[in-house]
Amino acid sequence: MGKVGGERNFGYGKKMGWAGKNALADRYGDGHYATRAAHVERWGQFVSYTKREGIKDARAIIREVISTYGAYLAGQVRSGKMAVAYAQNLLSSVNVVLETLRGDRQRQVSPAALVGERRHIRGSAPAGLDPKQVRAAVAALRERDHTRVASVVKLTRDLGLRFREASLLDVRVALTQAKALGRVNITAGTKGGRGREVDRWVPVSEETMQTLERAAALQNESRNLIPSKMNYRQWREQAYAVWRPTSTQYGLSGFHDLRAAYACDRYAQLTGSPAPAVSGDRQASKAADRSARQILSQELGHGRIDVVAAYVGSPR
Repeated sequence: MGKVGGERNFGYGKKMGWAGKNALADRYGDGHYATRAAHVERWGQFVSYTKREGIKDARAIIREVISTYGAYLAGQVRSGKMAVAYAQNLLSSVNVVLETLRGDRQRQVSPAALVGERRHIRGSAPAGLDPKQVRAAVAALRERDHTRVASVVKLTRDLGLRFREASLLDVRVALTQAKALGRVNITAGTKGGRGREVDRWVPVSEETMQTLERAAALQNESRNLIPSKMNYRQWREQAYAVWRPTSTQYGLSGFHDLRAAYACDRYAQLTGSPAPAVSGDRQASKAADRSARQILSQELGHGRIDVVAAYVGSPR
């Protein structure tokens, strides 16, 4: 869209949220839709934070403001309310948007320095490995009339999806694929637009088929599970607000741990041995381990096999 004139927010609009969205449109053009959408959603969280601090113009953002925001996110990480990877992503989006708004990198920060390093190798079993535990939490959500959140939780656990992917999944199409082929192709909400360029087929179990059927019944005439009166950001905030107390009540964690639980389950199916994160070390042969990681890297939507260690543990 480009600049709209005026001085506020470096000429990209009167409101910071809208200005960031315009700047990202300038940066990415017509492509990289999923990347742009992710940055817009994360920038929106920063804008909400700065509003609470009385800042409504990007020109007033100094490095100390971003550092204070980083300290706030670090506190969320320490309390277990947020994964360090997501906190880093939030700060990375602030870097990207401010660089585009300003036309320089004078406000760049190091996400790792502010919120800590990511753990690239999982050293313990993820919460949600016990399917009965997940089913109990999902049943509680449904009893409280949070049926869409319940479906997203199950899709995340059953298919190893990211929250965004589960929310944007066209469940009716997925159900048709599952009935015909016994697997579904994940194309919406994927990182870096991989879903449009690379097939990502994930196998479907009998229980997952039931999950898809229940979710499809909720979808109505829309193309995904996001309520028609909400945008993605509003839906994400609502879903996380609903899931946090329920997950705590049932001894579970965030959506990412449910994805890791899928990966550990799938690793055991592929190798006949528990995942290293579950058993404490690699029990499968090197060949079986590597083969499983290659399959999982595709099913989880990653381009590199080494990333799988963050889900199932070390290959050593």
